[in-house]
Amino acid sequence: MPKIALIGAGSVVFARNMIRDVLSFPELADSTFALMDIDPERLDLIARLGRKMIEQVGTGATLTATLERREALEGADFVICMVQVGGLEAFKQDIEIPLRYGVDQSVGDTLGPGGVFRGMRTIPVLTAMAQEMETLCSRALLINYSNPMAINCWAANAASSTRTVGLCHSVQGTASLLSDYVQAPFEEVSYWVAGINHMAWFLRFEHNGEDLYPRLREVMNNPDAFATNKVRFEIMRCFDYFVTESTHHMSEYVPYFRTTQQRVEDFATPRWDYYQLCKRDLEPTLKQIREQLDSDEPVEMRRSREYGSRIIHAETTGQVQRINGNVPNTGLITNLPAGCCVEVPCYVDQLGLHPCYVGDLPPQLAALNRSNIAVQELAVKAGLEGDRRAVVQAVCLDPLTGALLLPGQIETMVDEMLAAEAQWLPQFA
Repeated sequence: MPKIALIGAGSVVFARNMIRDVLSFPELADSTFALMDIDPERLDLIARLGRKMIEQVGTGATLTATLERREALEGADFVICMVQVGGLEAFKQDIEIPLRYGVDQSVGDTLGPGGVFRGMRTIPVLTAMAQEMETLCSRALLINYSNPMAINCWAANAASSTRTVGLCHSVQGTASLLSDYVQAPFEEVSYWVAGINHMAWFLRFEHNGEDLYPRLREVMNNPDAFATNKVRFEIMRCFDYFVTESTHHMSEYVPYFRTTQQRVEDFATPRWDYYQLCKRDLEPTLKQIREQLDSDEPVEMRRSREYGSRIIHAETTGQVQRINGNVPNTGLITNLPAGCCVEVPCYVDQLGLHPCYVGDLPPQLAALNRSNIAVQELAVKAGLEGDRRAVVQAVCLDPLTGALLLPGQIETMVDEMLAAEAQWLPQFA
């Protein structure tokens, strides 16, 4: 049975879901879970909840908890990264400093000033872990869930030989949404999705061989339906394909929807500000888990749509799974830069992960992707090398920030962010 290390397990909801997902497979029910976090209180909380789930399902699974990353990694078969370096304190700087300069981010964890700085905070931790895995668990697969996904995975692949895949739930979540829009059963639809994380494209969407795009265009032309997803439908209206990320996320990655308060109100309301939601929900979430531990009520064990447990199951049993993963572009998408991080269909079996060849994206989609990849490339350079000029250049290349600020203003903002987040940026010391 595999040993599964969960690094950053103090992200208690996500860690709970991953443990539950693994235990939902009978073939994985005797797995070993090694939980690691730097916060002893939250680590203890998730460890107690994990042991309650193991006792509830009545399997031979075991669970350990440690503050030492190397201890968790030793002998692991799978390493799941869910770290958030700097936590909410750093996230606050990512959002509030750019906002003072007029850059209004809804999420700020993927692109823009917030995404670049989150990436630079995460890269030293993630690359050190990937390098440790080369000796402590050289055959293990690093499954990264930490954003910014493309920046982090690109850096990890550049800095180590560890097998790495980045996972998100936007593909399967969007497929479910589109199924509802066109009134087709989710279990019966087929789709082929490729691009970059948070900006991948439904190149095909079908039900029993029927192309569902004509139905989706009818939905788009219905004003009431359009109002439920204004940015994504507006992008589809212009660029012909539906994108994987939500209206609020997608509004940050292009220069069109957040340049004035009026545009924000027109396209991205009601507001959805992720930092505020995280700040609001943290203590109630921890309180809910404490109450769950004190209760005799069983933990719900329904498997989520996350790909992580399915990869573990496929590599362990040989039962083939198809997922969408973030991997290096080794000629997979032929009109995106070689070596960048792309999100493509992948098959998984006992021999590992097998990314699928996509070929050329429609040129208009590749152009949108390349605008984001330019930022990612400079952010990776900045994060790996501690290159201040690369930070400034990365943020200058961000489509939204560049539509709002002059280069000199961006440089001043970046310097303020570097000073505010210095404690989490050792590569700039």
